[in-house]
Amino acid sequence: MSSAAAKRTPAVRIIALLLAGVLASLFLSGCWDEVEIEDRALVLGLAIDLADGKDQHPDEGVTHRAEEKLPTRRIHVTAQIAVPGRVPLGPGTGSGSKESPVWVVEVEGKTLDDAMNNLQQQVADPRYLIHLRVIVISQSIAKQGIQDLNDYLRRNPEIRRSTWLLVASDGRASKYMDVNPPLQRVPTLYILSMMEKAVATGKLPPAYCGEFWSSLSHQGQDGILPYISLRRNENILIKGLAYFRKGKMVGATTPLDIGIYMAVMGMDPGGYSVLQEVPGVGVVMVRVTSRFSRRTSEIVNGVPHIAYDIHLEGNVDEHYSEEVFINNTGTLNKIESCFEKYALESAALLMEETQKKRSDIWGTGEFIRAHHPGYWGTKIDGRDKWNEEFPKVKVSFRIQITMKRVGLKER
Repeated sequence: MSSAAAKRTPAVRIIALLLAGVLASLFLSGCWDEVEIEDRALVLGLAIDLADGKDQHPDEGVTHRAEEKLPTRRIHVTAQIAVPGRVPLGPGTGSGSKESPVWVVEVEGKTLDDAMNNLQQQVADPRYLIHLRVIVISQSIAKQGIQDLNDYLRRNPEIRRSTWLLVASDGRASKYMDVNPPLQRVPTLYILSMMEKAVATGKLPPAYCGEFWSSLSHQGQDGILPYISLRRNENILIKGLAYFRKGKMVGATTPLDIGIYMAVMGMDPGGYSVLQEVPGVGVVMVRVTSRFSRRTSEIVNGVPHIAYDIHLEGNVDEHYSEEVFINNTGTLNKIESCFEKYALESAALLMEETQKKRSDIWGTGEFIRAHHPGYWGTKIDGRDKWNEEFPKVKVSFRIQITMKRVGLKER
């Protein structure tokens, strides 16, 4: 190596090291925009009601001037905010602390975003919705329409699509932010746990807000939301499903109809039990354990015909009779026939009810749109037209129930 090349080598190395250091600094900048968890106002739950004029929450003028021409309707928002250091992260430690793990703040606004800005004006730390998992709306709000609420929630990137949007059947939604369950100190976490476990055990379809928004975007399907009720300020009853038409609540089912809806849609696992008087056998309780459904369609004389072929599996949980024993095929066939008839009648009644309210919660329009594009393109030009045609659809059901277990008592 020449002397000139030897002199250049250290200089090249120094330049290379300096360049590597500059490039590395770009990736070692650290959390320059970090915000400590203690400095965040984490909103866990929201309850939304119509302002009744009795609340002491005047228009604060945070986002608008008083003379602006804006909607006259005002909404009352109750926010449940986590208190740092008090939210339990696991089983109780036995400390006996009586301090509430959440802070409940009430505000009003002309829109949901207006109310949330009023909330920020009263809270020192910046509010975050990344942990928002439960939103309860009153039935009066749902019946007037929730398009404006959906607009804010869908535009906000912090809102998870797995958040639960629930309809309160019994007056004010704000009282759900103050529920006091013995099994959970945080009311929102109790409601969240109840909804998630209901889905896991087949008691409720996965009707998250993301699923609801997706149905609202479809031309041939309407949305459903869980319909709940409060009991003694301690526990919550899943009262049914609230069903909508174009973003407005038009009706609600019974709790048992949830199982019928899930059976028609073929949603597993099974989770509902039915108590029925079986002629010649006695009173029998059957628990459905599995559901399967197949749907076919055809266009007859310009009218869609939908046929459902449903298969259910179940177990005999109880039998009240001292004279008849479930120990032969004939008795078991009587039970299956009786419950098949009951399921057929219940499915037909629920379908008739939703058709009368013009709420296609079954996704019939989307099914027709996919399998009969010619019919859809010539006769249906959008959601409004489908809402008019849906009550004319002919629907038939074929339901077969198979009893897998009868227990050990009769053996």
